[in-house]
Amino acid sequence: MQPQVKVGRRKTAVARVKIIEGSGKVLVNNKPIEQYFPLEMLRSEVLRPFVVTNTSGRYDAKVRVEGGGQTGQAGAVKLGIARSLVAIDEDLRSALRGAGLLTRDPRMVERKKYGQKKARKRFQFSKR
Repeated sequence: MQPQVKVGRRKTAVARVKIIEGSGKVLVNNKPIEQYFPLEMLRSEVLRPFVVTNTSGRYDAKVRVEGGGQTGQAGAVKLGIARSLVAIDEDLRSALRGAGLLTRDPRMVERKKYGQKKARKRFQFSKR
């Protein structure tokens, strides 16, 4: 089986995921997932594609992720894993699509506008 390399994105985070048959080990930036994502909530989100498709323990994932924060990186890794699983086995697409794991979250940070404090917040108005 060829290793499947797919890209996942979320906010400004980009994850390159390589999946190969193995024992279920997930390495993120050459660290075990428990070390890279210390929060259980983020780990469970990253591993959700494996849980939904009942492939936990069947594939090893080697992930290179950069940009963004922890939540954005976890979302990017999740999308990359889901896309890799579909590339390996097309039958998994319906289960992943039903769980909403193949949809790229399009929300990005709105840019700051000139003459304002932030993207939408204005400077205090003074009549006089």
